[in-house]
Amino acid sequence: MQENRKYELLSSINVTPLVDVILVLLIIFMVTAPMMQTGIDVDLPESRATAIPVKEERLVITVKKDGRIYLNDYEVSLDTLGDKLKGIYQNRPQKGVFLRADRNIPYGYIVKVMSVIRESGIYKLGMITEPEKPKQGKEKKPK
Repeated sequence: MQENRKYELLSSINVTPLVDVILVLLIIFMVTAPMMQTGIDVDLPESRATAIPVKEERLVITVKKDGRIYLNDYEVSLDTLGDKLKGIYQNRPQKGVFLRADRNIPYGYIVKVMSVIRESGIYKLGMITEPEKPKQGKEKKPK
C-alpha cells in the first residue's frame, strides 16, 4: 500500500547562522577599530585651557621626544620645514598650523621650530596640549 503524502514547502529562513556571522563580524570590528587610529605618539603637556573651535583643517607639526619633526604624518628635517610650509601655504589665504611637542623636548628646540614656522610666513600657531587631569588625593579649596 502506498500512501499519498503531501509534502509542504518550508518557506522560513533559518537566521541562526546569519546572526552568528554578524556577531563574529561585530567582534572583529570592535577589536580592530582602536588599532586603526593613526598618528604619531607624543607625550603632550597638560593644560587647563579649553579647546578652540576650528573652521578649516590645519596642518599639524609634531616634534617627538627624540627631536624628529613630522608635518602631519610625514617626517621632515628642521632645515626643510620652512620650504615645505611655504610651498603648502603659498596659495592659501588662511595661514595657520598646530604644533604638538613632547613635554620632554628642550624649550630652545621648540623655539627654533617656532621661528622656522614664523619665517615661512605663518603667524597663526596653535599649541596642542592634553586636558589637565584631576589630581589624586585631597585638594585644598581656594578661599
